[in-house]
Amino acid sequence: YRAVPQRGTDRLESFFLSQHVKAFINETWLERYGYPIHQDNLLFLWSITVSIFGIGGLVGSSGSRYLTVKYGKYVCLKNLKKCLLCTNLLMITAASVMGCSKMARSFEMILIGRFLCGVSAGLCVPLHHQYLGEVSPKKLRGFANSTASFFWSLGKAAGQIAGQRELLGSRSLWPVLMASCGIPALVQLLTLPFFPESPPYLLIHKGDQEGCKKAIRQLWGEGHHQAEIDDIMKEKATMKNTKILSVLELMKEPAFRWQLYMIIILSATVQLSGISAIYFYTFEVLQAAGFDDRMISYMTLSVGLSELLAAVSSIIERLGRKTLVRGGYYIMGSLLAAITVTLSLQDWYFWMPYCSLCLIILFVVVFGIGPAGATISIRAEIFQMSCRPPAFVIGAVLNWVGIFVIGTTFPFIVERLKQFCFLIFMGVLFTSGTIVHLFLPETKGKSIVEITEEFNKLNFKKKCVPATPNHVMEDYTYCTRL
Repeated sequence: YRAVPQRGTDRLESFFLSQHVKAFINETWLERYGYPIHQDNLLFLWSITVSIFGIGGLVGSSGSRYLTVKYGKYVCLKNLKKCLLCTNLLMITAASVMGCSKMARSFEMILIGRFLCGVSAGLCVPLHHQYLGEVSPKKLRGFANSTASFFWSLGKAAGQIAGQRELLGSRSLWPVLMASCGIPALVQLLTLPFFPESPPYLLIHKGDQEGCKKAIRQLWGEGHHQAEIDDIMKEKATMKNTKILSVLELMKEPAFRWQLYMIIILSATVQLSGISAIYFYTFEVLQAAGFDDRMISYMTLSVGLSELLAAVSSIIERLGRKTLVRGGYYIMGSLLAAITVTLSLQDWYFWMPYCSLCLIILFVVVFGIGPAGATISIRAEIFQMSCRPPAFVIGAVLNWVGIFVIGTTFPFIVERLKQFCFLIFMGVLFTSGTIVHLFLPETKGKSIVEITEEFNKLNFKKKCVPATPNHVMEDYTYCTRL
């Protein structure tokens, strides 16, 4: 199930694929209108091809909250399977459309396929994070959520490897490369039925304590898990008579004001950190660094593999989420400043382009080890269950809008600002790192009640406010006394 959203379709990673798609757009335009497409129009269509995935993701993530709310406060895997069945069929359809685009002589089919891929991923990703957060024990919750960043990295690396000219990155096979995103969707259709229900869903929504214990043993192995069951019971007390909030209700609720601020800052910073810009247009960055075109595809591959290795070696359970996010932001901001300097001096020294590549790889490694996994964990940990669906929607909307905006505007920003474009992202990183240092509590090893109490110190300042809503406080007090 963890492979659901990680299909390597979020970015057109292959250098050769980007060249073949641009050439295909130009050829199709020439056949239709009798003259080649203007370079600015080609750049715009390529930007839309890359970033329309984000628009599809925005549509899909907006619908994920409806599915979660409709099927209860906790993710019901039985109904989730039906949802994911539809999204996988949607992904397979998208793969077929893109695979047939060259045969049909229609670059619009690539746009349609990319949009449908985005819708499918937008539906899957929030449900993926929520399900993992529910089935993981507290001590492994951060690790489980960080696997999402690993599979993002795996999808990108797999796309880059398959996109090499010797494999599927040739002029004749690039449609097959674009259609390969349907393979993981097919794999999920065959494996998802074997996964158990979420233990919190079984205990809180269905009241099946024995079923909950059986699911816990199946997921976590034999052992003493009473502490985790007690945490679920505590959250059940806080959730009694509490409905799932809408996005608007969450934005108006003062008890979750700073949690909302944090998820907005973290989601926006992921897109404005410069990582998407580097991955979207690695070719342009490396070309500006002075490398030969024949070497760029392999250098792009090294960047993707570096993030994959960083995700594998993630140390999220040893350092804590806040430390990884804050330290990652500061280091990444410093690296962007250094990249700006090396790009500015690339004509002065022959070895300067190699410094640029090393800094880019180091930037990606720091992102993979730190903010990539930790941000995902924080999103799932700082909200009570009544507000997780709308909180995930807000985070996902910011994420997908950021993908679209960065993908559309970055080539034009590069054209105007050259290497100084990274200074914008540097400012964002340092600002966000300072905000995280001042206001985000550490979530590692803490229950949702403990995390909420930390945030209440910010939400209500000097007021003494419990970590539960007022209208369920009596039930919670009774439960904790027992």
